[in-house]
Amino acid sequence: MIPKVPKLKYSESGNFFLMAGPCAIEGEDMAMQIAETLVKICDDRQIPLIFKGSYRKANRSRIDSFTGIGDEKALKILQKVGETFNIPTVTDIHESHEAAMAAEFVDVLQIPAFLFRQTELLVAAAKTGKFVNIKKGQFAGTDAMKHAMQKCIDSGNSNVILTDRGNMFGYGDMIVDFRNIPEMQHNGVPVVMDITHSLQQPNQSSGVTGGKPELIETIAKAAIAVGTDGLFLETHPNPSQAKSDGANMLPLAQLPDLLDKLLRIRAAIQ
Repeated sequence: MIPKVPKLKYSESGNFFLMAGPCAIEGEDMAMQIAETLVKICDDRQIPLIFKGSYRKANRSRIDSFTGIGDEKALKILQKVGETFNIPTVTDIHESHEAAMAAEFVDVLQIPAFLFRQTELLVAAAKTGKFVNIKKGQFAGTDAMKHAMQKCIDSGNSNVILTDRGNMFGYGDMIVDFRNIPEMQHNGVPVVMDITHSLQQPNQSSGVTGGKPELIETIAKAAIAVGTDGLFLETHPNPSQAKSDGANMLPLAQLPDLLDKLLRIRAAIQ
């Protein structure tokens, strides 16, 4: 199921859709370069694309961690990406007053996993009329997501996407339960697998989140095999130089090969 987001191309291709981009908007040149590359890669394969970038990182391990280049500046860059390449864009919000502000610049508002139970935040996002992508909490089961979704519907907005990003295992690792994908699809909305955040290793002693990017392909293949509607991933030309979440990003140069493999799996199960 592909969401009917404005400007979403190739919705009739039968392919999964892709939500992809850098973790954070670090600057205009970087965002535009990544977006241009993503558009070409996805156009060549008729994969519907939603460009992702956080205008501000509010949930950081340390107080000296990079949080952003300024809200309005970053949001205007996201708007420029959308207008330049005629693609929808998504960014996350953390407080209810951010919803209306961000909605002026992007097509999809994303609710972070730690905040998916925040009623006021969900209602504010829903009332903008934009698509709302709700990430499942690492601490939650799939049953909890129908209630988060219903809060948006009861606020007059049925344009909801649900995203799984793994479940916390112990104190510093994630596991992915692939039963979550079909179980959340029973709600009748598109379901996405976040194939990079599900490989995070938070709460490291250094205060910098770790990850297992070598398993991105494994998680992606399994998600496509069980029928996910879309994939979410963070990518960067040089993850080691990224200012946020570089430890679990996919190098941008590796994306074409990964997508080709995933398209073959998609074709095989259809």
